[in-house]
Amino acid sequence: MSVDEAGTEHGDGGADEPGWDVDPDDESGVAVVAAVGRQIKAWREAAGLRAGEFGAAIGYGEDLVYKVEGGRRIPRPEFLDKADEVLGAGGKLAAMKQDVAEVRYPKKIRDLAKMEAKAVEIAAYGSHNLHGLLQTEEYARALLGTRRPVLSPDELERAVAGRVARHSIFDRASVPELSFVQEESSLRRPIGGVAVWRRQLDNLLRLGALPFVDIQVMPTSRWDHPGTGGRIQVLKFADGSAVGRADDEFAGRPITHPKQLRILELRVGIIRARALTPEESQAFIEQVRGET
Repeated sequence: MSVDEAGTEHGDGGADEPGWDVDPDDESGVAVVAAVGRQIKAWREAAGLRAGEFGAAIGYGEDLVYKVEGGRRIPRPEFLDKADEVLGAGGKLAAMKQDVAEVRYPKKIRDLAKMEAKAVEIAAYGSHNLHGLLQTEEYARALLGTRRPVLSPDELERAVAGRVARHSIFDRASVPELSFVQEESSLRRPIGGVAVWRRQLDNLLRLGALPFVDIQVMPTSRWDHPGTGGRIQVLKFADGSAVGRADDEFAGRPITHPKQLRILELRVGIIRARALTPEESQAFIEQVRGET
């Protein structure tokens, strides 16, 4: 029985779980995983071990070893730790865990996370769903699960993991100023069911209490604002540069030209002025939470 057939044909019961396949369209990710695979194979052959023997020594199936060495499977951190120990690599294989961890997430998510990590200010307006930085893991999984065509288990896990990884922005030593305006409807939609929805509202209250986070609610009754075209986001960086994106402007592509950015900043400013204040919004979210 192969690893694919068994699902978890190895010692730890989770190394071949969904979310660790290589995205063939991610050229940089493919290159990293292929390079790691070649290194593992070189160390294994230098140690005089066959793939099956090596797999048995680290508690993984032979099929999975071939997949990792062939650059078709992203090795989990445990795999690299055990491989390093068994092959006597002196930390050289284990040191690749950071590179491998990054390529697990889809490229567009990695690119977004890198921009968010460099930003000193992020302003966002959400018209339909909560912003990714505000979502709990279970909310994100339920929300992404509504996509059609349906995401495969592997695609879903990669997307969820990438979204959750972006939450590290709240733990940065130098945190950015974060401003979110959410339409009332995005707060009232019970994504994932009532229990998941309640915990999501609790998370909004927790994040809204942070000194560097402003969460504002746009009441449904306030229709006279320039956010009717969809989501808007503007990220500013320490060197004075910025990048923005809007669903209904500039073909939905990221823009950096000052004139185009001014248009988005104007819209965001008016939207924030029309919305409830952060204090009013916290009270509003508490009210919605109490109604659940």
